[in-house]
Amino acid sequence: MITWMQRHRKYLVITIWISTIAFLGAGSVGWGDYKYGDKAGAVAKVGDITITQEELQKSYSALFNQYNQMFQGKLDEKQAKEMGLQHQALKNLVDQALILNLAAKYSLTISDKELFTMIKNQTSFARNGHFDKQHYTEILKQNHLTPQQYETSVRRELLIQKVLYLFSPNSSPLEEQVLASALGVADKVEYKLLTPDMVSISVNDTALKTYWEKNKNAYKKVASYDVSVAHPHIDPTLDDSAASKEALHRYIDFKKGTLPSSVSVEKINLPANSTLFPPEILKEIAALNAQKPFLKPRKVDGQYVIIKLEKLNPPMAQSYEEAFQEVTRDYTHELKKNGLQTMAQNTFATFHGIESDFITQKENKPLAGLTPQESTEFLTKLFSAKQKRGFLALQDGNVLLYNISNQKLLYNTAITDSSSILKLKQDLLDQKLIKKLTAIYPIEIYAEGI
Repeated sequence: MITWMQRHRKYLVITIWISTIAFLGAGSVGWGDYKYGDKAGAVAKVGDITITQEELQKSYSALFNQYNQMFQGKLDEKQAKEMGLQHQALKNLVDQALILNLAAKYSLTISDKELFTMIKNQTSFARNGHFDKQHYTEILKQNHLTPQQYETSVRRELLIQKVLYLFSPNSSPLEEQVLASALGVADKVEYKLLTPDMVSISVNDTALKTYWEKNKNAYKKVASYDVSVAHPHIDPTLDDSAASKEALHRYIDFKKGTLPSSVSVEKINLPANSTLFPPEILKEIAALNAQKPFLKPRKVDGQYVIIKLEKLNPPMAQSYEEAFQEVTRDYTHELKKNGLQTMAQNTFATFHGIESDFITQKENKPLAGLTPQESTEFLTKLFSAKQKRGFLALQDGNVLLYNISNQKLLYNTAITDSSSILKLKQDLLDQKLIKKLTAIYPIEIYAEGI
């Protein structure tokens, strides 16, 4: 069944499912300060299924990395909090748990064959075009996962797909015709772009301090690590195998406290966002703890280093003076954002701007004066708007005033296909299913502040 689903249901978009594979190699993102109650590490319970703090961290990291790609690597923790990603990460897990409760009720399972079919077809685990078991275990190890942990997670994801597959809809020719008619509309629109630069503001110290007091928990120094870095001198005439063995001997000496005095040891305070070491080594350092403080020899710029974690320094709150520049930037951004909304509200009814030709939602050319991203977002929101005249906020912070001056129906044009109908119906069915399951299975949330 799973293989058939993968081949024929490409339209299926499960908004509640963020794949474990999306987490591999993406790196873990800091979660922040939250209280988890007294349920032994649990953040929630849905029916008979417990959601752990670790699962929540992974869900948040995967969601953060997904949005960070959309923001071209510029998404930060403050923006993520404003977008409600913490809440969405928990909701994703709650929705998953609701479906897994339903699967358990009807004794649905994923066979070992279905599981292996999924894993062997993931390109991340392939070498020379084929699944490689050694490469598979290496990739998981780099991401601090055991095969058992990963396979348990994948098995859960496949089970969610199997349950949702049981609720797959079909489309009729009439539905396709109706949707084609709804989408087969072209608009002629007058529009004007408003940017934050058009807003004049003044920032006074009293208001700035008030803003900081309200938001000071968002301004923290990054976590850092006090580490000891040993630099063993390895004879450059040794081949790679012999050099690696020599470095391992120095690693054992370091652990035993018998490191020769000829080996220099450097004390470093390493911020979590440091560029001193490559990201993969920084990630390994972040995984060290008091019980396992040593990192085996790693090559940096062609030389071996051995690292010992001495102390973890958690994120610390910044003073007003330390956070002043960030606070000023964010407060200014908020004032301009609010000012832009006020400007749009006051001018959308009477503005004069650029008039387009007749355009459809699938327009593939940027509109005059707009970037390709702004054009795509504008058209998506415009054809969903209920008002003939109004304004729309864009993700980049700009605002577009618009007035639909004319409309016409398009004929003899292929606007849609059955996959559009199926996706629309699937989304509606998924929403109804979650709503129904919420009424059946009790949901307890232990995490506070999300």
